[in-house]
Order: sequence, then structure tokens, then C-alpha cells
Amino acid sequence: MTAPTASAPAPTASQPDSMTRTLVLDGVSKQFATGTVALTDVDLHLRSGDFVSVVGPSGCGKSTLLRLASGLDDVTEGTVEVNAHATSYVFQEATLLEWRTAAKNVELADELRGLPTSQRRSRAQEVLDLVGLTGFEKQFPRQLSGGMRMRVSIARALVTDPDLALFDEPFGALDEITRLRMQTELQRIFQLKKFAGLFITHSVSEAVYLSTRVIVMSGRPGQVVADIPIPWDYPRPPELRYSSEFAALTGEVSTALGEHS
Repeated sequence: MTAPTASAPAPTASQPDSMTRTLVLDGVSKQFATGTVALTDVDLHLRSGDFVSVVGPSGCGKSTLLRLASGLDDVTEGTVEVNAHATSYVFQEATLLEWRTAAKNVELADELRGLPTSQRRSRAQEVLDLVGLTGFEKQFPRQLSGGMRMRVSIARALVTDPDLALFDEPFGALDEITRLRMQTELQRIFQLKKFAGLFITHSVSEAVYLSTRVIVMSGRPGQVVADIPIPWDYPRPPELRYSSEFAALTGEVSTALGEHS
């Protein structure tokens, strides 16, 4: 097939930039109390409309990177700057409250913020519709499939209308068919919302299909060894995955991984 028309790659960190960077990691290193060095000298910049996937070998500090970006952990060296009125975090598991319906799980963030009930319900319904769960609002997590549970988790993350969305391997536990469907859905949501997205995955094809850039990290201590722009416009059809252009880019990412694992 013919790939969608290419657009210019996203500007690198060294190029002039008229847009405010939503996330800036500058010279970031992280050493734990045990002495383990997880990350060293990491530079990473994201703007609104960037969807950046991070791939690397197990234990290279990918999830640590998200924790630093979210403020859940502190850097040992370097700086983290977040220019976002709201940051969301989607974990590997859906982490839903089993005693709350899908709608009530989504409403939780606004409930904690003290928003009125009518406003909470309206906002929750909007994002549940967005992730394709219209009609499932009153279902409890145990009544939903794995893919639906993850959709609720994503809806809960989107209800605050975040400028920065962090994803820690959210599709890793899903079956292959559901995973491919969720990739297409997330791409559609990103196209609508245009947040800055940082997405951790072990899947090279997933990273290339979803992203505007793919960051490749070395084995521990994790360092950025490649920053590969992905040139296609959104939306990207599922058939793109079978094109020669797609195979070439996944090969480039895989080669960088193999050289630095």
C-alpha cells in the first residue's frame, strides 16, 4: 500500500521553537537509595501535539522516566519542568475501583476536586462517549472486558482535559486483537485532544504506529540513544502497519535497540 503523505518531522530540541514545551527533562539522572542507577543524563522535550513513545530493554528506566515526569519521584541530577495545567497518568493495569461503576470511576477526579454532581456527570459522559463506552456507564469493572476496563482508565485520565498525558504500557496485558484496536482508538483520541503524550511500550510496531517520535533507550542505566521522527500525518490507517515504509522505520528502531541493549 502507499503510506499517507509525509509531513515534516517534528523540530528537534536544538531548533527554534515558538511553542511552549509542555515537558522538559534536562540532564536527568536517577539513582535509588539501593545504589541502582536507573537513568543517566536524559534530555527529552515534548510540546502540545507531540506523541512520543519510549522503547528500551526491560529495566532501562522507562517507568522511572514517567514517574519523574509526573512528579511521583524526584530526580537525582538535572531538572524536570512541566508546563501543564493538568497531567494524567494511565498505568499498566486499569486500577479501577471495583465498587464504582464505569461512570463513577471516571467522575472520581472531578469529585475529589469538588465539582458539582451535574458537571461531573456531564464531563464523565463526554469522555466515555469519546472512548466508545456509550451504554456502559452503569457497568461495574467486573462486568467489563479487559479492553473496556482500559477504556475506562483512559477516560478517567482524559476527564481533566490534560495538557500532558503519561501512559505506562497500558496495552501490554491485552490480547493482540484488542491491542491493535486500542492503538487505533488512542490515535483517534490524540488527534482530537492534541495533548502532549509520553507513551511507554515494549512493542516497536506499536511505538511507530502511534507516535510522532520514537525515543530509544539503552540498557541500564538508561540513556537516550536515538530520537527517531515518524513522518506520517494522522489519522493513520491500520493497513499502514503492512507497508514497506512502516517496515523500514520499525527496522530502524529495532536496530537502534539491538545496538544498545
